[in-house]
Amino acid sequence: MRKLGFHEKLVKWIESFLSDRKQSVVLDGVSSFSAVVLSGVPQGTVLGPLLFIIFINDMKLCVMGSIIRLFADDTRILRHIFSIEDVGALQQDLNCVLEWAKCNNMALNENKFELLVHKHSSQSALFELPFTVLTQTYQVSSGSIILPSESVKDLGVMVSSDLSWKPHICMIAQRATKVAAWVLSAFKTRDKCTMLTLYKSIIRSHLEYCCPLWNSSSKCNIQQLEGVQRSFTSRIDSVQHLDYWQRLRALNLMSLQRRRERYIIIHVWKILNGRCPNDVDIKFLESKRHGKKAVVPSLTKSSSKRNQTLYDNSFAVIGPRLWNTIPPNLHSIEDPEHFKSMLTDFVKSFPDEPPIPGYSGRNGNSLLDWNSTKAEPLLCGRSATLMTR
Repeated sequence: MRKLGFHEKLVKWIESFLSDRKQSVVLDGVSSFSAVVLSGVPQGTVLGPLLFIIFINDMKLCVMGSIIRLFADDTRILRHIFSIEDVGALQQDLNCVLEWAKCNNMALNENKFELLVHKHSSQSALFELPFTVLTQTYQVSSGSIILPSESVKDLGVMVSSDLSWKPHICMIAQRATKVAAWVLSAFKTRDKCTMLTLYKSIIRSHLEYCCPLWNSSSKCNIQQLEGVQRSFTSRIDSVQHLDYWQRLRALNLMSLQRRRERYIIIHVWKILNGRCPNDVDIKFLESKRHGKKAVVPSLTKSSSKRNQTLYDNSFAVIGPRLWNTIPPNLHSIEDPEHFKSMLTDFVKSFPDEPPIPGYSGRNGNSLLDWNSTKAEPLLCGRSATLMTR
C-alpha cells in the first residue's frame, strides 16, 4: 500500500486491522482455543476483496509476452500461438506466475489449472503430429502436465474449445429447470402475481446471466431456453388455457430471445456513453438523418465459413446490427433509465413470436428479422398459429 501511494495514517489503520488477529469456533456455547491468524484477510468484510486485489495487483508485471486477466481470485493467461517459440513464451509466463506466488507466500492450487485451446484452423501444421503434444500441453511446478479441456467455466460462463455456446445453454437451462421445479413444489399457490414474482426473482436470472456474450441465434438453443419459461408460465392460474405466444402478451412478458437482444442494445449504449469498456472496438458514425449508427465490422473474404459464422454471431457484430435497428431519437438519450424505458417501448412494438416446436412463426423473431421485413409495429394482439398444443 505504501508503494501505491496510500497515506501513512491509512496504512497504519489497515495494519492494525489485520495484525494480531485470532479466531475460534463456537458450538453449542462451547468455544475452542483461539488460534492466531497468520495470513489472509477476514472473511465477509468489505475491505477483504479490496485488500486482496491490492495484494495481487503486481502479478501482471511478471508476465512479459502474454495477456493476463485478473478478477478476484480468478486469473487467466492468454496468448496467440503461431509457432513453437510462442509455446515456450507462454510456458515461461506461466512459470513466472508460479514463481510470483511462491515469493508472495501464496499457494496456488495447481490441480485446478485448466487449459483451453481455440483452434483458428484445424488444418494448421501446429496441430499436426508430432507438434500436437508440444503445442497443447503445459507444465506446472510440480511437474504435472496440463492437458486441453473441452470446456472451461470462466466466471460462471461455460466456454468450449470450439466456441459453441451449447454446453453453457444446456447447463443454465438445466439449472433453471431445477429451480423452477423447487418453486412449484415449495409453493402451493399458482396466483399470477406470486408466480411471476418468483419467476422473475429466482428463475429467470439463471437464464440471462452474461447473455450479451453467449446469445445464440441457433433455433435449437432458443427453443431450449424458451422451453423453461413456457413450462413455468403454463402453471399460472388464468392463463393455462392460452398458448405460449398468447401467454406472453397476457402476462406482459417478453420472450427470453427478445430480452437478450434488449440487453445487447443496452450494452452497446453503455459503450457509446463510456459506461463500460469498449473491448471489441465498436465504432460509431454520426449523421443528422440517421443519428449515431454503429459500424458493422466484417472479416476478410479469405476467412473460413466456420470463422465467418462465429464472427457474425459474436457481440462485436450482433451488437452494432441490433443497435442500428432502433430509431435515431433513442441514440442521444443519456439517462440510463430513460433509455431503457424508451427501448422497452420500442422492442414491444414488434410481434414477439419466439420459435417453439409446433408453432409456425413468420420469421426467426429477432429484431433483425422484423426490421428486414419492414414489419408494421404491433398495435393489437395477434393470435398464434398453433399447429400442435
